[in-house]
Amino acid sequence: MRSALSNGSRYTKSIDLTSRARLEEKVERNKSAFLEPDVALDPATVESLPEALQRGVANAGWKTLMPVQAKAIPYLLEGRDMIVQSKTGSGKTGGFLLPLFDKLDPSLKQPQALILSPTRELARQIYEAFEEMSGPGGLTSTVIYGGVKYQSQLDALERGTQVIVGTPGRVLDHIQRRTLNLDHMRVFILDEADEMLSMGFLPDMRELRRVLPVDRQSSMFSATMPMRVRSLATDFLKDPGFLSLSTKSVAVAEIQHRYYRVDPMQKDRTLQRLIELENPESAIIFANTKREVEYLGTFLTNYGYDAASISGDLSQAARERIIKRIRAGNLRFLVATDVAARGIDISDLSHVFMYDVPQDQEYYIHRAGRTARAGKTGTAIVLATIDTETSLKRTTHKYGIDLERGEVPTDDDVSARVSERMTVTLESLFRGKTNMNRERLARFIPIVEELAREEPELLAMLVDDLYHEKLHENPNAPASREAETEKAETPGRSGGDRDGGRDGGRGRGRRR
Repeated sequence: MRSALSNGSRYTKSIDLTSRARLEEKVERNKSAFLEPDVALDPATVESLPEALQRGVANAGWKTLMPVQAKAIPYLLEGRDMIVQSKTGSGKTGGFLLPLFDKLDPSLKQPQALILSPTRELARQIYEAFEEMSGPGGLTSTVIYGGVKYQSQLDALERGTQVIVGTPGRVLDHIQRRTLNLDHMRVFILDEADEMLSMGFLPDMRELRRVLPVDRQSSMFSATMPMRVRSLATDFLKDPGFLSLSTKSVAVAEIQHRYYRVDPMQKDRTLQRLIELENPESAIIFANTKREVEYLGTFLTNYGYDAASISGDLSQAARERIIKRIRAGNLRFLVATDVAARGIDISDLSHVFMYDVPQDQEYYIHRAGRTARAGKTGTAIVLATIDTETSLKRTTHKYGIDLERGEVPTDDDVSARVSERMTVTLESLFRGKTNMNRERLARFIPIVEELAREEPELLAMLVDDLYHEKLHENPNAPASREAETEKAETPGRSGGDRDGGRDGGRGRGRRR
């Protein structure tokens, strides 16, 4: 099956050794400015679009173009590789779909464009948007993603289609099965690149890179521009232009500020859900009191996270052990008070969670400033109650911070996201199996089917263990005796008077 991934020199991407340097130079030059390519093009209007694109606009029922569409489309029509940064909900999908009506050959019933997205839901939304723009008799598209049977996807590919929208794992599956051929691919689009990388798609993306035709136009759309996205860009795009519709004062080094109004009695569970949805590489979780810090350290550890708490009551030896793990990159979550966190520097921090609204306004700036360092992006998330929401808004208004309010995620939201991740993980593991491995595991298909009907809890237990192993634990963190000692010396580890402290270390079994 691997032979489909090595089809000769046409699919061997030549490495431009200077592309990364040029990319970093552009980023540095534009850190404090509105990002756009060196040679700027005039924005498009509906009237200035080619006729095929105007039909797409009419089919979608639009009267005008949204700003990201007006700015991005001229570069894509010109054939440039592009990185486009714009907020979620700003119209990015239309920005990368409309140019396809000019780039693709409607008479050729072969895949000519590949659009990758991180989730099944987003892939279906892109597919439905394209179908609406294309209208009856226009370009055809197929959506392919994991977690469903292959037959309907195989039928669509057999009939012939010009646009493939899908998730990386299932796209790789079809390539390996030789049911998807990219010989005629002209356009490659990576949507929500930051989210895809945070969900662990990078191995699949690198595998896909081997089969992408060299002669193609590639673009990347993302709500943020973290270092991971920029690194991936140099692997997939050729001397890309940058276009950012973020605020003019912040382009690459950007912090997204978001808050959730929560029930005081549900703050811990809300934090857990947000961690699951955000899936941060590393984070500091701030609380106002050492009692809350100790409780949260226990709660998160019992739930299965790689977390440690640090407060004024911690012994110097235990504090030094935690700092050593931080410096080595072997600790994913640090829970701390403002005072206890002083002097602790974590250079590559993707998230800051504020479990409590800071009592001092300046503390908000100190907390949020822990992320988005060295030209990177970050996210600051605050849990506010009805009593502290006004204080939070007063603080952000004082400092001119654009604060967004998010909807508190439900258990169903978390379950859907976790299911997406595990589908990706399981399909990736299965692709790595040899024919002999697959022959052996076929013995268990009958019992798995029976368990799925009669005792799904047994299968859920196995999947939960795998999820914890693959996605919760820091892969660089060994289960060392030192880490166990640190846990024993951290206040509150022996139990507590709330949910997280009563699990006795068995919190994973209570995941909701």
